[in-house]
Amino acid sequence: MLEIAGITLGVRDGVIALIALVAIYMVFVIVRLRRAQAKPAIRAISPEAPVLSKPLAAEPEPLPEPEVEPEPEAEPLSDWQRAATDATVPPEERLYRGLENEVFQLRDEVDSLRGELAALRQDMLSELGHMRSAQTVSPIYSDAMQMAVSGYDPAMIAERCGIARAEAELVVALAKSQNA
Repeated sequence: MLEIAGITLGVRDGVIALIALVAIYMVFVIVRLRRAQAKPAIRAISPEAPVLSKPLAAEPEPLPEPEVEPEPEAEPLSDWQRAATDATVPPEERLYRGLENEVFQLRDEVDSLRGELAALRQDMLSELGHMRSAQTVSPIYSDAMQMAVSGYDPAMIAERCGIARAEAELVVALAKSQNA
């Protein structure tokens, strides 16, 4: 559970929110693809184009050819990349393959987010355990308990907290029993 501004969110709510965001993104991409397909092609010059009344001046000198660097060898294309760039494949198939690729990428991202969420959950649970152990101890010994949980030895705890060494040993034993 995660509480933000008075709203409590669980893991299930987070996953549902991620799925909703992915769906919205996919709708956005499809709308953009439809708009791109609906735009008219560039118009050819019409025969009614204005004609210049004066002839052009002498032809300008040709520009020097730029140096061409050899192209590095490209990595071999995967099946979906070949299908997306192949002109013989129908546009619907290219669109389908492109969307399929995006779905695979989104699934990978969701899987990585799930892993991060699990790690954060473990961190939160361990922190919660430390907080609970500190709350179950008398306020007089709370500093000693925090030091024991952090791994200090009984002599150091007794010296810093102003308690007897036997009391510090009991606090360390209590901290170890709660962490086990």
